[in-house]
Amino acid sequence: MTLVPSFVDLLQPLAPVMTAPTFDNLITILTGWVFAPRRTVTGMIVAAEAVGRKHHGTFHRLFAQASWSLDALGLAVFALIEPFLDDGPGSAVMLGIDDTLARKRGLKMFGVGMHHDPILSTRKTAVTNWGHSWVVLAVIVNFRGLPFCDKRYFALPILFRLYLNKKAAAKHRRVYRTRPQLAVQMLHVLCSARKNRRFHAVADSAYGGQSVLNELPANCDLTSRLLLDARLYDAPPTRRPGVPGRPRKRGKRLPTPRQMLRPRKQRARRIELDIYGRTDRVRLTDTEARVYAAPDRPLRVVAVEPLTGGRTTQAFYSTCHAAAAEQVLTWYAMRWSVEVAFRDAKQHLGFEQPQGWSRKAVERTAPMAMLLSSLVLLWFAQVGHRLYQPPRRPWYAHKPHASFADMLVTLRTHSVREEVLSTGLSGRGSRKVLKTLFHVVQQAA
Repeated sequence: MTLVPSFVDLLQPLAPVMTAPTFDNLITILTGWVFAPRRTVTGMIVAAEAVGRKHHGTFHRLFAQASWSLDALGLAVFALIEPFLDDGPGSAVMLGIDDTLARKRGLKMFGVGMHHDPILSTRKTAVTNWGHSWVVLAVIVNFRGLPFCDKRYFALPILFRLYLNKKAAAKHRRVYRTRPQLAVQMLHVLCSARKNRRFHAVADSAYGGQSVLNELPANCDLTSRLLLDARLYDAPPTRRPGVPGRPRKRGKRLPTPRQMLRPRKQRARRIELDIYGRTDRVRLTDTEARVYAAPDRPLRVVAVEPLTGGRTTQAFYSTCHAAAAEQVLTWYAMRWSVEVAFRDAKQHLGFEQPQGWSRKAVERTAPMAMLLSSLVLLWFAQVGHRLYQPPRRPWYAHKPHASFADMLVTLRTHSVREEVLSTGLSGRGSRKVLKTLFHVVQQAA
């Protein structure tokens, strides 16, 4: 089994990251990853019909021992994304930061521990689960002008860090780093590699504290959540000559985001917001302020009280202090595309299924599922959307756009089509045979 040539051509710019034999093994593994029902290394070898071509240990060593860098591979994927980015004046590359849990079993697997499970947890009850916690940096893209986009934003993961809790870090003799510190590491890797670009990260409140805000690269902004009772301050007054003592770091105390929404504190506007795929009416107010932990960085602070939709009162901030309040909320809403990327990688590409247990195998195998999801999206944006045929379902006649599952089915179907047509099938009834075969493949995919 081989992948459609247009997808293999897309992978060629990744070749300089590793040696030629290693890259050849990677192509085989990615081929099996697309077709395998379960994403273990041996399962992918079988799906790619590579059994006997090389010793199976060769493909295991691709993740466990081979000399290549996951960061370098992620930056190479970012180079493939760059043609789809907006290069207009003042434009910034949107980034999404979040973490996700990959549930695992076993005690000897590197880096496993008890982590918060957001899917099983509720507001009243926090549930933990055994597994790996991954911090992920993704590029948020809108494929403008393409029919499958429909004003959607897609998150394409490129950089990854495995979070070790304090117990796991001590067990493996590693320096303990928090999730925000790992996120800052990835931001510096990307921003240092593209110093001529401007970046803008969006993240939830877990990555909006001072450990990220005070350590941002010079060419990166941040939009995140803010506590409703956060202490806000005005800019420090201009120091007059001859005044003794150290200069003031903060100006006068400003109302908290919760107080900003109270009557007589600051007039709030009533507007309609078209975000998260729906329209909600809200009361909002905004101001330029500074938080206690970062007095040198002016922020645009936005407080929102929903009037419809059942949401709670929330506050947000952005280091782009000149931005409008509506723009800050639109930026933060882009963060949801990262959650969608996590779901797609887990449901359709087996992010939680690889069984490697050594350090390198653990740190490089599971992220390959998310890198593959980015590659599938890029292939569909370049070639696949012209091959895509919406499924014929009379009860679902107005499907607005292609889902990731549709993109993966398109890649599988046309890969099989190329494989079958290369056999030179002809003669009486050949068209019916091909039509039946492609239908079966489409249903199985």
